[in-house]
Amino acid sequence: MNNLVIFASGGGTNFINILKNTQNNKIKDCRISLLVSNNSNSNSVLYASEHKIDTFIINQKRYPDKEKYIKVLINKISEHSPSLVVLAGYMKLIPKEMISKFKNKIINIHPGKLPEFGGKGYYGMNVHRAVIDSGAKTTAVTVHHVNEEYDRGMIIYQEIIDVRKDDSPETLSERVLKYEHKIYSDVINNIINGKD
Repeated sequence: MNNLVIFASGGGTNFINILKNTQNNKIKDCRISLLVSNNSNSNSVLYASEHKIDTFIINQKRYPDKEKYIKVLINKISEHSPSLVVLAGYMKLIPKEMISKFKNKIINIHPGKLPEFGGKGYYGMNVHRAVIDSGAKTTAVTVHHVNEEYDRGMIIYQEIIDVRKDDSPETLSERVLKYEHKIYSDVINNIINGKD
């Protein structure tokens, strides 16, 4: 059985969807063994505790010393021997020491086309607003490896999505999220089960 470690900061819809797909075997031979969050009050943490998934809260308030923060985080993840570390709406930059320790094992999903609509500050509704303001005809859902810079890791898969003339950031966000839910589980299954 492969272990997934999920990182989430907020509502956790991607995390919840991945959990359901490990349970219904759309992601085969896999379980979520740990949820890591910087936000103890998030819906993702609440959902994980309701479903008996081990949770670990790490933030600068709990671990103000940077070296200790990094060491504790790496040790906690290592305990779970993850096949894959999956960022699902995690708002913090992953320390370079962790990227080095879990080389090519950390992936992220981004609700826009990379590299055009990525980088610091490009998250959530900010991405969709930027896409519409730019007049772009298409957007994308992008799954990529995580490196030391926001949204700069090698792209694993990108699904192009049309932007409609009457789209608002909200309608675009809603449509993109449906693609995220399908694509992320497919990519995780492909990586875990050796199709990638």
